[in-house]
Amino acid sequence: MINKREIATDLITLRDLIRWGTSQFNAAELSFTQGMPSAIDEAVYLCLSALHLPPDFSIDYFDCVLTMDERLNVLDLFEQRVVQRKPSAYITNESWFSGLSFYVDERVLIPRSPIAELIQQQFSPWVYPEQVNTILDLCTGSGCIAIACADMFEQAQVDASDISTDALAVAEINRKNHGMEDRVNLIESNLFESIPAQRYDIIVSNPPYVSEGEMEQLAAEFNFEPGSLALTAGKQGLDLVLPMLLDAANYLTDEGIFVVEVGYSQAALEKVLPEVPFIWIDFEFGGEGVFLLTAGQLQAHKDDFINAMNM
Repeated sequence: MINKREIATDLITLRDLIRWGTSQFNAAELSFTQGMPSAIDEAVYLCLSALHLPPDFSIDYFDCVLTMDERLNVLDLFEQRVVQRKPSAYITNESWFSGLSFYVDERVLIPRSPIAELIQQQFSPWVYPEQVNTILDLCTGSGCIAIACADMFEQAQVDASDISTDALAVAEINRKNHGMEDRVNLIESNLFESIPAQRYDIIVSNPPYVSEGEMEQLAAEFNFEPGSLALTAGKQGLDLVLPMLLDAANYLTDEGIFVVEVGYSQAALEKVLPEVPFIWIDFEFGGEGVFLLTAGQLQAHKDDFINAMNM
């Protein structure tokens, strides 16, 4: 435990706290893979959150003197981050995705998928945005992908499904916060099991894809996330994506696309499905392991998906 009041007497400004927090985070060798790219970004974010300031708060004010209570509030958040190794998003109950703010807690993964970049580009050039009327987000978690899609495709109806009732409760909070009750439909479903018999122009998913071996090597911060439901997917990380590939064509329009993040499991997926022409998306702002297949490609390779599931 640190003597926060003693430390606070020497840290006068917001800039002082950011510098000190960055040093502490680096010294503690924290992991920065759950939404924040670096120690200094995380220090800035926690400072602004503790002070109830917006994320775009001007750097011109970083040298303003803070009250003792304000400094102590910042140090409280720093202590949680270092001592507990609790991810910042769970400390503040907020995460940003596709330019939107989302409520998060330990019932759901912290939003961080590079799919956000695709959503902001309206999945160009693979669809005509004005012709997208129906979207399905499988394994929705916090609802961030579904809500971001509804935000970018104003004419579209979006279904968002998850097997976890806890996750859907968080998605409901976000749906209400963004005023999307009439645009986003929440469905409790084990993959496609309870999805209505209709066709979607886009099916998108960030499912569990971490292999059992990789799960054991993840940083302590990941222990706060719901790993058994939201992270792990068998020995190869493919336990969910393979059945999804088999069924997706039955739910896509003729010109529809299927977009899935498999992250670490990209190599394993290519190994078991060498004949499938996966389109692996290149991202300007970082991220990898996201593939796209068309409805026609999914239909043409159904036998491959069946064989892979039986291996």
